[in-house]
Amino acid sequence: MTDAAQLELNTLENELSQELAKEGALQIAAEKLHGRHRRISAAISIPCSAEHLWQVLTDYDNLANFIPNLTLSRRVQSAEPGTLLEQIGSQCFLNIQFCARVVLNMVEQFPHRLDFTMVEGDFKVFEGAWKLEVDQASAAVTRLIYEVTICPPRAIPAILIERHLRRDLAQNLQAIRQHAIALSGAV
Repeated sequence: MTDAAQLELNTLENELSQELAKEGALQIAAEKLHGRHRRISAAISIPCSAEHLWQVLTDYDNLANFIPNLTLSRRVQSAEPGTLLEQIGSQCFLNIQFCARVVLNMVEQFPHRLDFTMVEGDFKVFEGAWKLEVDQASAAVTRLIYEVTICPPRAIPAILIERHLRRDLAQNLQAIRQHAIALSGAV
């Protein structure tokens, strides 16, 4: 490939990356693991630095103010090697209000990874990570990736939890994106 062709290709990739970031292109995938375990991952590009997005994600006590279906998010305590965070989510399943509570151990690896593991809660398993990847074409764009492995309680079919988590993840990542953009404009 000639240098001119490579330069044009790089320019097109950069423009596409910036356009996807502006639009908030979202990708979600689900995978059935052993038994009732599911792995769900989602990713979205956000036009802000990883450091700015990190501040949004680690403002634990204010997450419920802008993330849909999250009715409580509060820091319980800081302890090695992480921070304990209590969260309560609420949504309607088949016209029945369902609330789920988790206490997560949040282990921060500034500014690129935030691992979480349930230490107490309403799921059998709830663990995963937030990953922040700086866009190769523009440091002003960060790819936010959320991965979670869950095993719901026996009373709730795994496929039902999976469907609702997929829908909620789309809403939550869009809400995080909008909040991060709004805050970056206020800075």
